[in-house]
Amino acid sequence: MLYMIGLGLNVDGISKYGLYVAKKCKRIYLESYTVDLPYSEGELKEVLGKKFILANREFVESLKIVDEARKLDIVLLVYGSPLTATTHISLIEEAKRCGVKYKIIYNASILDAVAETGLQLYKFGKVTSMPKWEKSFSPDSFIKIVQENQSISAHSLILMDIGLEFQDALNQLKISFEKYKMNLKKIILCQRLGTKGQKISYKTIKELEEYNNVKTPYCIILPSKLHFVEQEILEQ
Repeated sequence: MLYMIGLGLNVDGISKYGLYVAKKCKRIYLESYTVDLPYSEGELKEVLGKKFILANREFVESLKIVDEARKLDIVLLVYGSPLTATTHISLIEEAKRCGVKYKIIYNASILDAVAETGLQLYKFGKVTSMPKWEKSFSPDSFIKIVQENQSISAHSLILMDIGLEFQDALNQLKISFEKYKMNLKKIILCQRLGTKGQKISYKTIKELEEYNNVKTPYCIILPSKLHFVEQEILEQ
């Protein structure tokens, strides 16, 4: 059987049921390619009381884990909630196709935690992600999603690829806004939401350019039209 278990947002965030299942299964994988964990692998091993195997994108997307689940009880641990990363739904589809039993054990994710900014969740539009640009490849499709969201006065949550440092992300954002002739005002920077080290900042680009020690995982929110309650909370 295949279990996909959400770890939540901090090292102690795994649910009591999720921990019970993980302890009784034969093999545990940790999905390691969608987010930088805000804690060490050693800390997670201590919570689980068991060793785990790091699973990269190539392994997970090869669907070999479903083949293993034919004979063994297998766990795939995912930071946040298991299906927040859309690529993981392919595992469910493969399990259905192969007649392999599966169970999803949900948890808190960034999609819940951003509500602590004071922005109303129902006013968010499509979620997008920002990749790390290379010298010969600088994709900016995330800005098109932001444009769509702003056209309906919806807030934009931008998630960051692993390895993208904050100042590089800020620069990519500035370049993209200039290219599409969009006005970039204050933005919200969220660091390590749901952990003891969380921090929420509502600043201008110029102010954020002086931030040199942003902790991962982090995300950026581009607010659209604000309700007066949202504005009041952000300004605080």
